Amino acid sequence: MVGQVLDKDFLWGFATASYQIEGAPAEDGRGPSIWDKFCKIPGKIADASSGDVACDSYHRTGEDIALLKETGAKGYRFSISWSRVIPLGGRNDPVNPAGLAFYVKFVDDLLAAGIIPMVTLFHWDLPQELDDRYGGLLNKEEWVQDYANYARVLFTALPKVKWWITFNEPWCSSVLGYSTGLFAPGHTSYREKSSVGDSSTEPWIVGHNFLVAHGTVVKIYREEFKPKNGGQIGITLNGDGVYPWDPNDPLDVEAANRKLEFSISWFADPIYLGTYPSSMKKQLGSRLPTFTSEEIALVKGSNDFYGMNHYTANYIKHRTTPAPLDDFKGNLDMTFISKSGECIGPETQSFWLRPNPQGFHDLLLWISKRYDYPTIYCTENGTSVKGEGDLPLEEILDDEFRCEYYRGYIEALAQAVEDGANVKGYMAWSLMDNFEWAEGYETRFGSTYVNYEGGQKRYLKKSGKTVGPTFEKYIKKD
Repeated sequence: MVGQVLDKDFLWGFATASYQIEGAPAEDGRGPSIWDKFCKIPGKIADASSGDVACDSYHRTGEDIALLKETGAKGYRFSISWSRVIPLGGRNDPVNPAGLAFYVKFVDDLLAAGIIPMVTLFHWDLPQELDDRYGGLLNKEEWVQDYANYARVLFTALPKVKWWITFNEPWCSSVLGYSTGLFAPGHTSYREKSSVGDSSTEPWIVGHNFLVAHGTVVKIYREEFKPKNGGQIGITLNGDGVYPWDPNDPLDVEAANRKLEFSISWFADPIYLGTYPSSMKKQLGSRLPTFTSEEIALVKGSNDFYGMNHYTANYIKHRTTPAPLDDFKGNLDMTFISKSGECIGPETQSFWLRPNPQGFHDLLLWISKRYDYPTIYCTENGTSVKGEGDLPLEEILDDEFRCEYYRGYIEALAQAVEDGANVKGYMAWSLMDNFEWAEGYETRFGSTYVNYEGGQKRYLKKSGKTVGPTFEKYIKKD
């Protein structure tokens, strides 16, 4: 039985992202993002939808804050729409005063309500103009400078924000955006899906550019803003828990570790250790970019905290054949069923997600040991519920499956802290049902039901009232 192991100031709350909730894609001067364009391509989004309305949060910040207060949340992680602040995106393009004022007021309103803002600078929604102008994330020289300018604009406008995240899940932008083509801008080698892209090289170039941009912006924050504003800055990385398909097979054990290196260590090793993982260098060779000495000076040590997004776990089985050129996993297979026939967890609405709290516990300790026990903020964790969208409202609101997920994962977090991990915060995904990227509105992750057909009316689910009381069991009282 885990006791009260979490600090009194443990920061728990809920998370969202701009394109998934805001709507108002052309209002008050906002420019288009790559997701606005991507959603218009037939077949890219499961229900042919988009974020044009979503939760209509651009017009409902008061309702969002009221929801947060009802849950008892201490913090709220949200992202800023780059193209709302700088519609064309570039360092020589005009700032949009209305867009910037929207976020300034929102931060002020959160703080007035006693809720701490945790702000993500970039959650996948690059201004479309930058992709058109010079290739967007593929162009290190231009994009890093434009991102640095954008970040500086926000650091200047929002001095009251004390928790900053440079990027959300660069793995997803790199792999899903530039290898599989499942996410904007949809690059892939498979010509039936896209006329542009090289899955063997582009994801690794984009990932490298993310790291350089991250290091550049952290340096700006630390030198120009942290001395007067205080605050912390880090990056958020996604990673699933892993188990060897056959725990008695050394090659499966090795493959499970390699899976973590190809997802997490791809970004975390350069930040904490100053180099890419050896397994990636070995498999990718010259396709993996190399750091200049100037880049490593920027990147190494560029985290005040480790942002961790986590949802599920997999059994990992090694392959005996050479890795294909478009492989991004580490030449292995992932499954939910082990060699002995054990299933990793129950089904959800998401094909890629099955609850397994032990995998969360183990991954927290793996990250802690590999990177010398960094301060960790779990910046996303949550689940969809199988068939939830087809249930009557009364049953949707009684989301016991999601409640059980949160209870199990929060207990696993507390156990990891007792076992040595330095976890200081947790943001549940998500405050509201919202636009789930390529899955559209068919999948719901929210602790609040959003009636999309009924004017975006919101109803707090049982899980929205479960996260806080669950944490109270583990937070120190004196």
